[in-house]
Amino acid sequence: MTNTRLKINPLSRRPRQQRLVMAVRGGAGVGKSFFASSLADAGLGRLCIIDTERKSRLLPGVGDKFDGLEVEHPSEVPEFVEWLLQSPEAAEQNYGCYALDSWASYFSAKHSEMIAAVRERTGDPLAQPNAEELAADQMILQGVLRSLCQSGKSVVIVDQIPAKGKENKEDNEMGRVLPSTASGLEYFVDIMCEVSLQERNGEVTRVFQVVKSNSPAFELGFEMTGNVRFKDFLDHLVKHSGSALPVNEPAPLEVAEMIAEPLQIVPPRLTIDDLIAKAVAHGFKQSDIVTAAKIYHQQSNIYHLTDEQITDLDRRMSAKIEKLSDASVSVPSEQTFSMRNGRLRRTGS
Repeated sequence: MTNTRLKINPLSRRPRQQRLVMAVRGGAGVGKSFFASSLADAGLGRLCIIDTERKSRLLPGVGDKFDGLEVEHPSEVPEFVEWLLQSPEAAEQNYGCYALDSWASYFSAKHSEMIAAVRERTGDPLAQPNAEELAADQMILQGVLRSLCQSGKSVVIVDQIPAKGKENKEDNEMGRVLPSTASGLEYFVDIMCEVSLQERNGEVTRVFQVVKSNSPAFELGFEMTGNVRFKDFLDHLVKHSGSALPVNEPAPLEVAEMIAEPLQIVPPRLTIDDLIAKAVAHGFKQSDIVTAAKIYHQQSNIYHLTDEQITDLDRRMSAKIEKLSDASVSVPSEQTFSMRNGRLRRTGS
């Protein structure tokens, strides 16, 4: 019976469904949450919104067309994301797309906790974290974004611009300041749009403008106006990307997801004490090993030999033992010779 283990087949991870990961940023009241809820109408499966602002209850269709999970404390967000992506209970809900509303609410709360910890540690009520602390804070908090955006589903991350100019990063003597709305979100999404209400042709309309893009289907400055929904962006992606991947459900998997691989039995590591014991058992001395270590590996301290050097000395010793064993078998024991009838005869065993 051959011992094998299962490992992932990389060919099974080729994209099988077209998806779009978006960040939508803007001021309060411009329709970001409503846009995120439009994922439910894109034909991608049931939508689940992780609601850090506890406002999904105000969206039409909540509890019917999609689920809104209210987060009471910022520290719960990673637990919600882990549940959503890994738990059997979430899998039973057949979620096909996700939204986080909002990233700014989660990041700001956790970032404030870090600032409070710095001020408590330093005793300075006006202390600010240094550049290293800011970078570490950002890296830890971005784990939430990484999990959602790399889930293999279409995702909308809602972010907030608190005031004009706040979205710009500023430098100071400590390094780069990371405002809550500039926390590396653009690195995890396909496109980032800023939403605003603008006057166009004498009417106030909602404008979605692409400000960050990792997709050739969306150029910087590309705009959609009016009652824009997620499906409008998805349709544009499909039309201009030239991809034949299906949108509503994944294409059939044409290769095995897991493949069997024979297990390689690794021999136990030989120690210098094992080598000494083997030498003594076959009539050698420890000094013989010391001498061999000097000759073959220029090492006078046998306890500083590497695993490879110990293995080499064991191989040489085994060859010597085998050679001596063959020599002893070839020499007859307790034999005498006598002359009889003019011929030399051998007697004894």
